[in-house]
Amino acid sequence: MSEPEVLFAVRGTLGVITLNRPRAVNALTATMATAMLETLLRWATDPAVHQVLVRGSGERGLCAGGDIVAIYRDITSGGQETEEFWSTEYSLNSLIQSYPKPYIAYMDGLVLGGGVGISAHGSHRLVTTRTRSGMPETTIGFVPDVGGTYLLSRSPGESGTHAALTGEHLGAAEVLYLGLADHLIDFARAEELFVALETAPVDDILPGFILPVPASNLESWRAWLDDAYAHSSVEEIMADLNALAAAGNDEARAAVATLGKKSPSALKLTLASLRRAKNLTDLKEVLKQEYRVGLRALESSDFPEGIRAQVIDKDYAPMWNPATLQAVDMELLEASFASLGNRELKLNPRALSGAVE
Repeated sequence: MSEPEVLFAVRGTLGVITLNRPRAVNALTATMATAMLETLLRWATDPAVHQVLVRGSGERGLCAGGDIVAIYRDITSGGQETEEFWSTEYSLNSLIQSYPKPYIAYMDGLVLGGGVGISAHGSHRLVTTRTRSGMPETTIGFVPDVGGTYLLSRSPGESGTHAALTGEHLGAAEVLYLGLADHLIDFARAEELFVALETAPVDDILPGFILPVPASNLESWRAWLDDAYAHSSVEEIMADLNALAAAGNDEARAAVATLGKKSPSALKLTLASLRRAKNLTDLKEVLKQEYRVGLRALESSDFPEGIRAQVIDKDYAPMWNPATLQAVDMELLEASFASLGNRELKLNPRALSGAVE
């Protein structure tokens, strides 16, 4: 028999969640999200569990995101399973942010997309020198979700806009600067930390494991990033980046090349989502917005085409429709934010009284 996709254990007073799909870099499935939600709800009121640790099995990372191969297969048959998966996953993201006990996320290796959702909303978020994290959704014709637009819209200046639009994989210094994590630790001492957490509160022992924060490129680029990405349209952003590139800014030139490969519709939807998310009051409201946008994306052509190009056929040559920023239907884009009626996201439907609300 194969092992479960996610493992749960209580060691001393520590609840340990181990994502257990190492060959898929622990990509999150609906089964895993449901199991995590149910277990966290139970542990929230269990006096034997004082704090929770989430980690990934294997050496490649905590979680490379949602299982987009499963999403691709579901899109071709109507998307019903993905709608249910996201409802559970977003409830899990919301629960993590409001969890009544310390929630310690070990963000080693790859932590992308859905992996950010199960880590960056926690109370204690730990990265290592091996961390490569980010929200790469524009690469597959999608928009940052799992609260990604909430987090990146609140990053310093326009650094989060740059990270969301380019979808780049970022190291520990950038992840810390963006506000997606709290502390850098040595991965070689991780097991020592985990053992200590079994009997001692995280705030008592964590200071002995924290490393100095390295310099951030995003912070050093802050002046031109803030100017270039402050606009309300992707066309204006691209114009500023092109001007910077022409003046010799190599980082701006790289950003232009990166953005030129992304879905034009996804870029515009991402920017609109970030701007709206910044003005929403809390994570729950942003998750509801992301759910609306996500379900509309299931009906688009770019989302399945992006997955096909990246992970199905792996030709890395998506045929975006429309193919240019100018051709994006702005009325259709605005409609992505409209109410879903009776399909609106209902967060934490099985939440225990007082545990999360």
